Amino acid sequence: MSAPLIVAVPSKGRLKEQVEEWLADCGLDLKVSGGARGYLAALKGQAGVQVRLLSAGDIAEALDAGEAHLGVTGEDLLRERGGDLDARVLLLRALGFGRADLVVAAPRSWLDVDTMADLEAVAHDFLARSGRRMRVATKYLVQTRAFFARHGLVDYRITESSGATEGAPAAGAAELIVDITTTGATLAANGLKVLSDGLILSSQAQFAASLRAAWSANQLAAAERLLRIIEARAAAHESATVIWPAEAGESPGLVDRLVAEGAVRRPGGLLVAARDLSNVALELAAAGMGPVTVSRPDFVFDLGCPPFERLRRKLAQF
Repeated sequence: MSAPLIVAVPSKGRLKEQVEEWLADCGLDLKVSGGARGYLAALKGQAGVQVRLLSAGDIAEALDAGEAHLGVTGEDLLRERGGDLDARVLLLRALGFGRADLVVAAPRSWLDVDTMADLEAVAHDFLARSGRRMRVATKYLVQTRAFFARHGLVDYRITESSGATEGAPAAGAAELIVDITTTGATLAANGLKVLSDGLILSSQAQFAASLRAAWSANQLAAAERLLRIIEARAAAHESATVIWPAEAGESPGLVDRLVAEGAVRRPGGLLVAARDLSNVALELAAAGMGPVTVSRPDFVFDLGCPPFERLRRKLAQF
């Protein structure tokens, strides 16, 4: 029996709930082995696929090390792996949830500090005045160092945070922080402000593939099937079908123009982008092609699957 395709998904928290909802929406219900506390699962209708439930941080590590073929985790955790991530992990699809910004935040009382350039000047003065470097509390060491280097800031030292990072300045453990925020409310409650150019990364959950994993032909085939389902559901969310009676005929030039603008011909109608739906339906009706009926597809399976093609091309380089 051939080894299964290993897919890692979050084992707890809001991200776990969001991933399960996303998979269910794709018709890929997650069935956990061993009850609610189990750490292995299967996907409905997907033979040859084993799901492992891990922490979001462990998923990033597993993808980086090649211990999982596919996985869902935050981009911030993947980027924190450092080095040339794109040579080790391929981001296949941004999922639109698990959003958070990795930012540089300073005390709100620092009225003359609004940018990284301001921070550089303050850090230099702090060193000259106190004889020590300004402390930055963070869990994101790799991205902090890279971002500060890009801004030419060197007079600082990192204090690795293991708890509530936003409380470090008030506790006297650091002068500023680098941390994840969703609304900024927690930062504000702790007397902190985000620098105007202090956005390091706009993160969200990513469906990603390991380029370091050992991929067999069977595992690639299982990945292609999975990716085609996921992409077909995503395409359906972005599409709609408009249909008109055959006896209404077609307005000369109108349908051809809509196709040229991105619509796709379907028997008796067109597949159009959901954002263009109202305008297209109104144009068809105004041209005497009504009544125009609108429906939303469950899946739109295209001939190709761009994410899988990107994965196959990447793997062929190794």
